[in-house]
Amino acid sequence: MLSIVSWVTNSAKPRARAADKRRRLTTEAARLLHERGVERTRLADVAQAADVPLGNVYYYFKTKDELVLAALSEHSAHLDELTCRLDQLPDPRDRLKALVEAWVDQREVAARHGCPTGTLAVELDKRADGTLDAEAGAVIRRLLEWAGQQFRALGLPGPDDLALTLVAAYQGMSLLANALRDPDIMARQGAGLLRWLDSLGAPDESA
Repeated sequence: MLSIVSWVTNSAKPRARAADKRRRLTTEAARLLHERGVERTRLADVAQAADVPLGNVYYYFKTKDELVLAALSEHSAHLDELTCRLDQLPDPRDRLKALVEAWVDQREVAARHGCPTGTLAVELDKRADGTLDAEAGAVIRRLLEWAGQQFRALGLPGPDDLALTLVAAYQGMSLLANALRDPDIMARQGAGLLRWLDSLGAPDESA
């Protein structure tokens, strides 16, 4: 007879394996959708990349839309992970600067594929049955809200407008880096954003 500990351990294994499969599928879906786009990504491609039998994909995700939603959840989780790390910095200005530096660190990826969430949001908006574009927009809105909180903590006027300026600059430099296949655009524009952040709230030397 199995002991209670053995029974619990053995019964937990299938759940752990299932969770691992779903996580692998979600991770690979997010990567492939970023690299190829929604229309060119097949469920079979995701299954192969995740090393999961195709039949298992349909167990977790009945349609491609469900897979896209899972990928957006992955983007949201990555954003939460990043902002959680940034929140460990004591100075809100340093948090914002570290965010810009994190964007610049991803310049090679951005030059090849653009911003993961931004490009997905644009593609989903073009679909005839556009139902998922709002979900992609929600991830970007969370970034705006976090950035706004940092500007607000700095006591700067118009914190939400400043957040919009920052995130719009990121989307713009990602788009240009991707369109021109030039990661240096991200580096140059990122340096400009760092100078801008340093200048906010600084005394006017010309006065």
